[in-house]
Formats: sequence, structure tokens, C-alpha cells
Amino acid sequence: MIVEMLSGTSMDDYPLTLTSIVERAERYHADQDVISRRPSGAISRTTFGACARRARRLAGALADLGVGSGDRVATLLWNQSEHLELYFAVPAMGAVIHTLNPRLFPDELAFIVGDAQDKVIVVDESLLDVFESFRTAHDFSHVVVVNHSGDAVDTESLDYESLLSGADPVELPALDERLAAAMCYTSGTTGRPKGVVYSHRALTLHSLVAALPDQLEVSARDTVLPVVPMFHANAWGLPYAAALAGARLVLPGPRLDPESVLDLCASEHVTMTAGVPTVWMGMLAALDAEPERWELSELDRLIVGGAAVPRSMFEGFDRHGLTVIQAWGMTETAPLGAVCRRPARLDDGPRDDQYRYRTRQGVASPFFDIRARDENGQAVAWDDAAMGELEVRGPWVAASYHGGRGAENFTPDGWFKTGDVVRIDTYGCIRICDRSKDLVKSGGEWISSVDLENHLMSHPAVAQAAVIAVPDDRWGERPLAVVSLRDGATASPEELREHLAQDLAKWQLPDRFEFMEALPCTATGKFKKTELRTRFVSA
Repeated sequence: MIVEMLSGTSMDDYPLTLTSIVERAERYHADQDVISRRPSGAISRTTFGACARRARRLAGALADLGVGSGDRVATLLWNQSEHLELYFAVPAMGAVIHTLNPRLFPDELAFIVGDAQDKVIVVDESLLDVFESFRTAHDFSHVVVVNHSGDAVDTESLDYESLLSGADPVELPALDERLAAAMCYTSGTTGRPKGVVYSHRALTLHSLVAALPDQLEVSARDTVLPVVPMFHANAWGLPYAAALAGARLVLPGPRLDPESVLDLCASEHVTMTAGVPTVWMGMLAALDAEPERWELSELDRLIVGGAAVPRSMFEGFDRHGLTVIQAWGMTETAPLGAVCRRPARLDDGPRDDQYRYRTRQGVASPFFDIRARDENGQAVAWDDAAMGELEVRGPWVAASYHGGRGAENFTPDGWFKTGDVVRIDTYGCIRICDRSKDLVKSGGEWISSVDLENHLMSHPAVAQAAVIAVPDDRWGERPLAVVSLRDGATASPEELREHLAQDLAKWQLPDRFEFMEALPCTATGKFKKTELRTRFVSA
């Protein structure tokens, strides 16, 4: 069928593989900087050209260890240059890079490496304790350690630098664009983590779209700092997009506290950075406390995703002359799905209208299809009133999970069911109202926990807020708010309820407030509502 289709065209059937991105970085962007901050805080500097050359040696070394086409190479690494070398080498040799999240529990990591059947694992020496916590759960053929200290590695492991120095560079093979390239597991908030396997074609198209002007807008004039980890959803595609465009790349290592991130932004003249809201909440607090400490005039945009962004965060960064842009995506979407760029029609619009728009999750990225369906499977109108579960499809959207698990998350006609309940306006701009499992159904009416959380976090005393449903004899469910206050701030339940009542109906207001020093977060920085339910629902 493919041959028949091609016979009617004059176009070259050029394969869309990550190898082309590696070779482009090596040929056209060889002198562009790649900067890494080590666990010690020391800064190391290399280039895309050097990373690509080392990747060729790494591919040869891994082949000598028995890694072949389709084999999984696990990584237990931070955002560091060695991780970029593996991003280049493993897919380009025809194997699959499988990034592991070191913040997961040992039993989760044990399950994941066994489910993926990883052959080789590459571990940063600062994460050896994490590795030892699940090492015996799976039989790796080889363990490779990235050693910064110069101390000898244990006799059962191989030293990363020694491995590269003893290997010859290889010619990268021609690959099918539909070959598996990378693998990442979902966070497992509703059961065991599920594996998503990305093809070369998917990640290449994702990289091209991510670099577009109205998407993440990555260019050769940028200095990109991915705060989002390289072990989570491909670091939102930023390492590949930077290599493709020729942007400087700054890799922050494990130190992601607000002051360390701001120091890197200032010292390395970062123009673009990306991460989850919890990172930027801390960063905003640091800027508010010491507004003159950091020179950030070159920082053009902060991409925020992973959870809904409250208006107060947009307003807070605007005070410092910094622009927050909200994006939406999932592990299953590689992850970019939508970006919220203020449309031209609102450029001169009222300030409130602009903020109302910016707090939405945005318009679907090119080649990314969306629809919403209600509880009965009927299409939901794009009128910004009707709510339904968001379903998506596209060239970088998963069609299944590894091993065939989670088939219920996919529709018979080929759409992925995101679990996000949304409204979509007439322009196609998405507003996430809730996760389907987090909606509060009170007296037959839906209450959005996201709306409540965003309004709570607009209160000057509130640092973090999460809302969960609790059983109620009369109404079925009622909202409960769990709040963390800013340092030195005070607020009573009555005061917070009055604050919410300015914008929300009385029946939507939480009946109960609980206060915590800090809200529990998942390994990817989202509020851990499962833990809050366990703690408070039966209380």
C-alpha cells in the first residue's frame, strides 16, 4: 500500500528519525554550548558537536556490550550532558532509551525495569543509593556508572568514561522512522505505572512542532533551561528541539531549588525555561523576597505545565517583567498537546480578559486533534459551557500502552481518553475543569476542584491549595480544601470562604478546610491527592 501511494508522487521517502537531529546538531551546531551543573554545584561545559561525537563512541560501546535493535537502555540520571549523549546515541543505534525517575519508590522502579525488560542501565554516582534499592529486582546485563568523583566503581559495574575511551566511533545506521526510540512510564497515580513507547517519527515531528513560533518557540538565538527532568516525558522534547534549532542548552542537574534555578538563569543568560507550577511558585516567592538579587532581563518566557496555573502566578511574574506561558500535555502525548499563547484579538483587550485567557490550557498544537465527549459518549459543543472528557489523537499520541495494558484508555475509533474534563471555546481553546476522578459531584451538580484551587491560591496568604471530594449523606459529595499558607501568613477558614464567595456560588464553597505545612507532591511535582484522600476523607 505504501509503495502504491508513493508511486504517484515525486517526493523522496525520507525517514523522520532522531538520527537526523543528531547529525544536524553535529554538522550545523557543533560549536553551540551545552552546559551542565553537577551534583556538587560545579559547572561543566561542552558542545553539541562534542556530545554527538561522544554519542558515536557510546553507540559503539553499547553495541560491544550486546545492546542491539529494540533493546532497552535504562538511565538513572539527572539533566546532565551524559544524559544528552544517551538521548543521542541509544535511539540512533536502533535501541530504546528508557528514562527512570529516581524520585519513585523502590517497588515502583523495580516493577518498571522488569516490565520494560531493560538490558543495560546507566547510573549517575549520586544516584547509586537509589539504584541499590531496586538493583536485585532485575537482572541487568551491565551497569554503567557516570563517575564525577574519580573514585573507582565497584567491580560489578563499568565506568562511563572508560567505556567511551575504549570504544571506536560508529557510523549510525539507517533506521525505519516507526522504530521504537524512547520509553517513559506514567506516574501511576491510579494504579501501576504504564509504559509509553515513542517512535522516531513521533519524536522527530514533536521536535519540529515544539520549535514553532506559536508553540515553545525554540530558535538558535535561545538559551534553553529545561527544569523539567530529562527522566520525565522527554524533558518536554526540549533537548531534541534545542539540538534541532541550535539553541544553547543549560542542564541544571539535581539542584532545582528556586535560588539555584534563578542563579543559572542569570549567570547563563537563559531566555527560556520550562517546568511544573510547584517549581515556579517557589521561584516567585524568592523573587518577591529579593527582587534585586537576579538580573533576568534576557529571560523571555517561562513555560509551565503539569497542572493548572492560577491567575496569581501570572500576575506575580508579570510584576517582575517575566512572561508565563501555559502548556498542556501528558506522558502519552510525548508530551506537547496544547499551548496557550495570547491571541492577536486580545492584544489590546481588557487586562481581565487577557488573564482569563492565559489561565486556559491553550489551543491544540499542529497535527494534534482534540474532541470532548460527555458521560454518554456524545460529542460536547465547543461553546465554553458544556463539559466533557478530552480525547486526543495525533502522530505523537500513544495508540496503546506497552504490553497492552490500559486498553480502556483508548476508544474503538483510535482516540486516547485523557481523563481531563474540559470546556472548549469557539476558537478551540481548552480549559481544564478537572481530572475526571477529581470532580466533586454535589447534589447532582459538578464542582471543579481546579477552579476552587486557583481561587484559593489567589489569596495573598495561600501558598498551595488542593481540593478533594469527601462523602456527604445529604449531597453525595462535598469539597474539602487542604491549604498550605505562606511563611508568616495567617488565614482562617472563614476568611478563605469569604474570599471564594466573591467569585463562586455558595453551594460550590468547601464545607471544610484543613491546613498543612506543605502539600504532598508526586514525583513529577503534582499535588498528591491520593495521599490527601487517605488522610482526610475518613477523618
